[in-house]
Amino acid sequence: MDLATKYSPEAVESRWYQYWMEHKLFHSSPDARPAYTIVIPPPNVTGVLHMGHMLNNSIQDILVRRARMRGFNACWVPGTDHASIATEAKVVGRLAAQGIQKTDLTREAFLEHAWDWTREHGGIILEQLKRLGASCDWERTAFTMDEERSQSVIDVFVDLYRKGLIYRGVRVVNWDPKAQTALSDEEVIYQEQQGKLYYLRYFVEGEDRYVVVATTRPETIMGDTAVCINPNDERYRDLKGKRLIVPLVGRSVPIIEDEYVDIEFGTGCLKVTPAHDINDYMLGQKHQLETIDIFNNDGSLNQHGGAYAGMDRFDVRKQIELDLQAAGLMEKVEAYTNKVGHSERTFVPIEPKLSMQWFLKMETLAKPALDAVMQDEVKLHPAKFKNTYRYWMENIKDWCISRQLWWGHRIPAYYLPSGGFVVAASDEEALRLAQEQDPSLTAADLVRESDCLDTWFSSWLWPITVFAPALSEGNKELDYYYPTSDLVTGPDILFFWVARMIMAGYEFQGKKPFENVYLTGIVRDNQGRKMSKTLGNSPDPLDLIDKYGADGVRMGLIMSAPAGNDILFDESLCEQGRNFCNKLWNAFRLVKGWTADAAAAPQPEASRLASYWMRQVLNEAATELEDLFAKYRISEALTLVYKLIRDDFSSYYLELIKPAYGTPIDQQTCQEALGFFDEVLRILHPFMPFITEELWQSLSPRAEGESIMYAQQRAAEAADTAFLSRFAAAQEVITAVRSLRTSKNLSPREELTLEVAPSYSTELDEVLTKMAGLATIDRSGQRSEGAVSFMVGTDEFAVPMAAYINVEEELAKLRADLEYQQKFLAGVTKKLSNESFVAKAPEAVIALERKKQADCESRIATIEQSIRQLEGK
Repeated sequence: MDLATKYSPEAVESRWYQYWMEHKLFHSSPDARPAYTIVIPPPNVTGVLHMGHMLNNSIQDILVRRARMRGFNACWVPGTDHASIATEAKVVGRLAAQGIQKTDLTREAFLEHAWDWTREHGGIILEQLKRLGASCDWERTAFTMDEERSQSVIDVFVDLYRKGLIYRGVRVVNWDPKAQTALSDEEVIYQEQQGKLYYLRYFVEGEDRYVVVATTRPETIMGDTAVCINPNDERYRDLKGKRLIVPLVGRSVPIIEDEYVDIEFGTGCLKVTPAHDINDYMLGQKHQLETIDIFNNDGSLNQHGGAYAGMDRFDVRKQIELDLQAAGLMEKVEAYTNKVGHSERTFVPIEPKLSMQWFLKMETLAKPALDAVMQDEVKLHPAKFKNTYRYWMENIKDWCISRQLWWGHRIPAYYLPSGGFVVAASDEEALRLAQEQDPSLTAADLVRESDCLDTWFSSWLWPITVFAPALSEGNKELDYYYPTSDLVTGPDILFFWVARMIMAGYEFQGKKPFENVYLTGIVRDNQGRKMSKTLGNSPDPLDLIDKYGADGVRMGLIMSAPAGNDILFDESLCEQGRNFCNKLWNAFRLVKGWTADAAAAPQPEASRLASYWMRQVLNEAATELEDLFAKYRISEALTLVYKLIRDDFSSYYLELIKPAYGTPIDQQTCQEALGFFDEVLRILHPFMPFITEELWQSLSPRAEGESIMYAQQRAAEAADTAFLSRFAAAQEVITAVRSLRTSKNLSPREELTLEVAPSYSTELDEVLTKMAGLATIDRSGQRSEGAVSFMVGTDEFAVPMAAYINVEEELAKLRADLEYQQKFLAGVTKKLSNESFVAKAPEAVIALERKKQADCESRIATIEQSIRQLEGK
């Protein structure tokens, strides 16, 4: 295969992805190899690719590709989530644009529109992931509302109901007036807002005096059924047992006492509205108060709203403020900042509302899931999230699992004409159960529950149901792939999804659903703002891929993405990734351009040393990569590979073995170079799959269907660390000589002499000579006049520079440096002579100061010797 002079991602990426797909290289079936499994966090069918998806799926792809190259049978299951609220909102919006209201349609007609929308849009994000290089087993693509997943959800509901864990009851729930459905606590986002604190006058019944009650929500006074004071509040001792008149409403309500009331907040008097505040509801239950629901499902006031019936809640708030002031019932109004709950999906303020809903008891489900994480049976990376997880799980509440939607899994409950209901997995089973109570009943007598289940009720089963129905036994695929290996997701759904999957795993399979959870950060711009379409600060991922190539974008994202920390994304990192591709491409063209001569002289000593060194570097890197991946420090792993290829392989190894212009390279060195190139491509492949496949295929003849993704990575071997240390010291010498050359504007072709001590090892002379551009290495022990000295470790080196330097200028620089070093040494010495400092400072701090002192003394001695040499003394 002929390589172009410049790397072109657009010419490479689509071709190799098609090749991988045609040869089904992503597909996995159970076999004798150990399984490595990842299930994708299913993106919403409403979604398109954004930077968070890019990061998350790049990490998953790295883990999956690395597992394949380490001998595992890797399976990455893709799929999408039906996203009840978001999808129904999209469909309702599209219908409204056509002049059709949801209420104009039957449930069946609406669902036809929803399925049409899903078929039209649902696969977009998965197709976009292919541009990224995602190596999912696309034959296994699942959907949370496809037939198998749907049946599993129904089976699980029935099972939990029969275990007594699901119940139906009236509770105050988070109500989304726009979507007109209940939400769980986790679907509410609290946002700080500037509002008002209204001080209202509640007159004492039968008396010409009033108490002042502070509230942020005056529009709810129509639902007030009590005013609560703290029994320890001396200000209101004389009000005990009395009643108050609700302003404007005129209704008499009791004064109740409860220590729940904060004496310091507002006036110490709390209006109690049991139907529209969860804490008020609890007070109402405790004190047996009346409950008055004043809201319609759309957030407008109902018949209990009196003169405000039919008005939107926020319009009422504005009007009632005016009306209270006009009636002399408003004491004052203050500016007030508080946190207001908003729907995660529709972004409108939620309304606490008393509602009949279905709930799942969580306490017994949470216990094994909490223990699993606390005991590291399921490991969170980074572990700092264990505290957050524990807090949530120890304070868990029953899960409101019903939603007042049509798009979703319909709750399998059937209401009987005489009252009550039965729960069954099918219409036929429901009729049989109903007839056990009343044999005369027919199918027409049963009314199916209209509510759907919370979307998370299907996705909490995801690691199980992508392989088999949740309650099946002896399933070959489930037994092979479950528990899965790693889960990559965001900490924002640690409770939403991760905790619930762990609960489901123990409840339905008796074991954890995954071994490790890698929690990514939030992708932010270089100003620290979360990337979003609203702010306009989020680039289109596909535009980035068009500009920099998928490999370049992957590198830019991963190198800036330490686990659990937010990612400050900078597009220049993608440019760095593209430039790295070009460097690798040019390095490959260099090697492939060499002519190997089997009859050439034996391998040069510099090449022999280079090959030995490169092997040790790769051994050391393999060991370090093992450790970094074990700790899920993937960003650091890529940085290590990047430096390995850019610095060690390209800048040192290839330069060290490169033959003189126009001359052939010896056969042995050529073969070793190609072998090392193969190895570094394998190490890099999980991070940058496209360019590595292209170059690996060009490296040697390959069979049709062969791919680097199944080329095994070498296992870590012990490195010759002593040799690596000696070579690193030689590199410091080379760097120092090159710096001298640059500072004097000397041509690389200007060969220099390096003066070393007679005892200095000759082991790496050939490396020093070639890489530093030396004519000779002088071990006479004599320093030439005008030689510039430098230290590497405890060894002193010098380069005769009299012919290239202005002695007076050089002496001035050295004397200035000497003065600085002497002042620095005096400061360190003074600190170390301070008995109080030495007695109190940690040993590590004292050791650091002593090292500074020794290094400075060595530097001063070298400068003084250089001055003497230049002065001819």
